[in-house]
Amino acid sequence: MNFQKTSLFTLLLLLLPILTIAQIGADDICKDLSDIIEMEQGHNSKIIAFRTNELTQNYDLKYHRLEWEVDPAVNYITGQVTSYWVPTSNNFDQINFDFADNMIINEIMYHGQVVNYAQSNDNLQITLPQTIEVGTLDSITISYEGAPNSIGFGSFEQAYHNGVPVLWTLSEPYGAKVWWPCKQDLTDKIDSIDVIVTTPSDFRVGSNGKLMAETAVDTLKTYHWKHRYPIPAYLISIAVTNYSVYSDYVELDNGDSIEVLNYVYPESLASAQINTDETVKYMELFNDLFGIYPFADEKYGHAQFSWGGGMEHQTMSSMGSFSHGLQAHELAHQWFGDMVTCGSWEDIWLNEGFATYLTGLTSEFLSNESSWNSWKSSKVANITSNPGGSVWVDDTTSVSRIFNGRLTYNKASYLLHMLRWQLGEEDFFQGVRNYLQDPAIAFGYARTNDLKTHLEAQSGQDLTEFFEDWFYGQGYPSYQLVWSPSPEGIQMQISQTTSHNSVDFFEMPLPIQFIGENQDTILRLDHHTNGQEYLLDLPFSVSEVRFDPDLWLISKDNQVEEGVTNATREAFLSQFVNISPNPGKNWLHIELAGEALHFNKIEVRNASGQLMQSILPDRAILKIDATNWPKGGYFITYWLGNQQFSQKWWKQ
Repeated sequence: MNFQKTSLFTLLLLLLPILTIAQIGADDICKDLSDIIEMEQGHNSKIIAFRTNELTQNYDLKYHRLEWEVDPAVNYITGQVTSYWVPTSNNFDQINFDFADNMIINEIMYHGQVVNYAQSNDNLQITLPQTIEVGTLDSITISYEGAPNSIGFGSFEQAYHNGVPVLWTLSEPYGAKVWWPCKQDLTDKIDSIDVIVTTPSDFRVGSNGKLMAETAVDTLKTYHWKHRYPIPAYLISIAVTNYSVYSDYVELDNGDSIEVLNYVYPESLASAQINTDETVKYMELFNDLFGIYPFADEKYGHAQFSWGGGMEHQTMSSMGSFSHGLQAHELAHQWFGDMVTCGSWEDIWLNEGFATYLTGLTSEFLSNESSWNSWKSSKVANITSNPGGSVWVDDTTSVSRIFNGRLTYNKASYLLHMLRWQLGEEDFFQGVRNYLQDPAIAFGYARTNDLKTHLEAQSGQDLTEFFEDWFYGQGYPSYQLVWSPSPEGIQMQISQTTSHNSVDFFEMPLPIQFIGENQDTILRLDHHTNGQEYLLDLPFSVSEVRFDPDLWLISKDNQVEEGVTNATREAFLSQFVNISPNPGKNWLHIELAGEALHFNKIEVRNASGQLMQSILPDRAILKIDATNWPKGGYFITYWLGNQQFSQKWWKQ
């Protein structure tokens, strides 16, 4: 960069107001949506709506050498990007990159010669001097500069901390193309990258992979980062300021260790050194549950930036703070989101749902029962605060919908929690490990069906209805349990109502706790039909029944009452009530015995609900004149306290 030229940008920047982004609840949501909705409704809607450029789909990216010059005091970048690729279709004589129209192309070199190009609609089209054969490795170098227009969550931002300038990038989901020429999609990961950044020597540069060299020349310093794992464009980042640096280490059983490299603001150093030790504990847990950290031979790291949330940049998460929840969330993304990346923004829950759930698992495995229960109850309360909404993203043109906290984060995390309940501990965790280790998915892209297939293969269960209800469907169930003791055991009837008409019934195994005689047990009851009845044989007398005491399910306004189930009603009527003749003609006889002698009221209605007779029973045998009633079916309803019993009588 010509730093004399950029001094003008510094002056202009100082005259502009500095954008302050509101702090969010980092334990819950790692993406700050505070400015996104307004942006989507304004002039950036075209850029926000971008998803996949069809013109970039005819080649396979192999490598980027990303050489940049930046000054964190200036919203400007000078770059040279060398890309290696292999054509995947015939007649390949042009190559296209996603690149913002406002950026200035200085020169494009192909095999030592300048080539022609055209820029329009955020597409950079380069004309090659000859046709490249399918499968042939080739390369091109694009030199450019400009002041990127920040979109989305930030993409390319310049700000200040404690009076010191900081520059950072956050390209998810559609922001990479505003600051460098790339292939911005979820189909083709770049096999490897080198990131080489030159900046004034007062500052340090954090980026992906392993730091290979720091080279000082006069008043400038160049940082060379090397990353040798597949990576999508949106996970490439730089962060530049006067960082203080220290490392924590995660010890492995084989004697090796994984470096956790921390780039933090000097004014945050003391508190960060206390807090980031939690990342070591979290990585040890995730290593045990899901396999060793996938980039262990390079590093994991944090780069502090001036934003309210966090971003899981591959091997070096950008951090707005060092809260325990945010550390766990961004680390979890290295498995779910980075190693395995959602293959469509429709399936962003494979990134954010897993990261949110793994944050919850740190409470379960590393904290206490109260913390774990609090995490679960807060998630269920948030999910059920609205009757609709699916985990599946039905509008990927809307960044605020993609990163909806209630659905993409919380409901998605609980979808995983319910799968764990449905499949059982062993099959759930092994199925997830199989998903991560699948050669077709590991260090590549996955869709929802990939996870479903692995969980089904491991457990032997068909999860089609589960995903139709909980992934594509909207809302949640509310359960109504009625139970009563009987000589044969506990009779129970379970019904449900749904909060949204997209799902008429949620079929799930239900955890029911039975308590009595200083003991308890939890039974797993399969619930296949509404109003399903059960007869349960328990070894103790039950005095209390609780629904889902450990919060495995998304549900709300559940009711448990001791009363009379349908089966109990039928048994009661058959024992204490006799109607004759049935079918009959002119007279209906009702004979009562036992508890039925205490009925409060008896009503007879026709099929249309019209009241034909109301009786206050005062004797054991009741005789009702039906001479003038039309032929057909009639319903007899009996009241005993708050309970109702019904029978059907036919007139010939």
